[in-house]
Amino acid sequence: MLRLLYFHLRFSGSLIILLQSVIVSAQINLPGEIHGNFQVEAQYYQKDSSIGAPLVKEKILSNGFMNLWYTKGDFTAGIRYENYLNVMQGFDSRYKGSGIPFKFASYKNDRLEATVGNFYEQFGSGIMLRSYEERGLGYDNAFEGVRVAYHLPKGIYIKGLIAKQRTFFTLSPGIVRAADIEINLNELIPAWDSSLTRISIGGSGISRFQADEDPVYKLPENVATGGGRIHINRKGLSFFAEYAFKSNDPSAVNKMIYRPGQALTITGTYASKGFGLLLAVKRLDNFDFRSDRTATGIGANINYLPALTRQHTYNLPATIYPYATQPNGEMGFQAELNFIIPKGSKAGGKYGTEITLNYSGTNGIKKTPAANDTFGYESPFFGISNETYFRDLHIEIHRKFNRNIKATLMYLYWVYNKDVVQGLKGYGTIYANMFVGDVSYKLNQKHNLRMELQGLLTEQDLGSWAMALLEYTYSPNWFVALIDQYNYGNNNAAQRIHYLNASAGYTLKENRIMLSYGKQRAGIFCVGGVCRNVPASNGLYLSVLSSF
Repeated sequence: MLRLLYFHLRFSGSLIILLQSVIVSAQINLPGEIHGNFQVEAQYYQKDSSIGAPLVKEKILSNGFMNLWYTKGDFTAGIRYENYLNVMQGFDSRYKGSGIPFKFASYKNDRLEATVGNFYEQFGSGIMLRSYEERGLGYDNAFEGVRVAYHLPKGIYIKGLIAKQRTFFTLSPGIVRAADIEINLNELIPAWDSSLTRISIGGSGISRFQADEDPVYKLPENVATGGGRIHINRKGLSFFAEYAFKSNDPSAVNKMIYRPGQALTITGTYASKGFGLLLAVKRLDNFDFRSDRTATGIGANINYLPALTRQHTYNLPATIYPYATQPNGEMGFQAELNFIIPKGSKAGGKYGTEITLNYSGTNGIKKTPAANDTFGYESPFFGISNETYFRDLHIEIHRKFNRNIKATLMYLYWVYNKDVVQGLKGYGTIYANMFVGDVSYKLNQKHNLRMELQGLLTEQDLGSWAMALLEYTYSPNWFVALIDQYNYGNNNAAQRIHYLNASAGYTLKENRIMLSYGKQRAGIFCVGGVCRNVPASNGLYLSVLSSF
């Protein structure tokens, strides 16, 4: 195993040096610039029946990619090579093999922007259309086709596309046609040009064509989505609202019902020195939209429906019970208050104290059976059911005590309907209290020590957890860390296991290498309401990242 690790490290380092040499040589001779990045992740899996780690026949699994972008003046072209031999545990098994799934050429001047090949795009907030990549989730719904955008005079911006979507190493069967317009009213109306209130409006229209080849259902081959948005800013005040409507779209996700879909999101924020306030609501009703009606999970999503919750970064709140958006129906809300107790005061201390209060939650929507079974159900637009999907109430305090010591303290109260959120049965609703303490001590200019203590207290599911982390950083190159997660409250004494993991990393300019060894518990990893299951594992993990 050590010999194999040595080979991976030596090969990865040699490859980075070779790539950078090639790029430098190419830039000397080419009338343009080449940039890109490279990453490889590999894991050696050990057998560990105590934590339920699945057997990995290959012993070693890996994910890797390289982006290469060439730019000259108004022209840009690029490719991305990807390699999964075989794909690491926790990622979709349909990522298998290697290839070049992303390639494009783009031209852009003062007014016109045109792209052929693969590209990412977003209209408004993304509830109608958003393609993006989140490599940590194994998520990539890039378009492949043609995209054109044009800046008209008077603050009018239009764009359109016709394309198919990437689904792993293939393309989804549906053809997506989309157009969007955004108008800056302050530029369009001369009298408003000097106003402190800035207003923009926009609208989008998207359609998907997928042939009806179903032997049982008569399915709509063209499904359309349309909607509008408004964005208002005045000094520290901001308001955004977007509404969308989708025609009937029987699919695997909504269990083949013919009910149309709706989505509404409203966000208001206010910010001034030392004070910030956010209020938001969101309603989804049968609004899953894909370029393949048979797809489930992370496959072929045309739109993006983020969870209306705080995106936590600490381990236990972020990975034990994270919330995932329920596109078939949810009503969510969020309120967040940020303020700073002024420095120099008794409560604020020498450097001031930052406090964040957040309360967010999601319920189901009211549903009554429709007279026509194929329609699915009826639901009043603002009808909220009594079924709680999720609650997150927390307070977070940041305090710098002196030039060398700073700390973060957090308390969270969590309500999590595991059956609904994870699509399971028999788990019910979990109620948990969580605590986080994070203290950083700067020994000197180069040496820093950080410690985290976290606790999750619950009587449901797997019971209570504790986590401790100790991290030492030698700036700007080295870090080492030791983390232990302990399921001490498990009702099964044999499952009161310590998940111990040690890691070390080295960074030099644009190059980063990290190595870790230990146990990883099974759980869910989420970003922006999109999640993937991570199975339990025990072994050695290597990551090499470089950009140029």
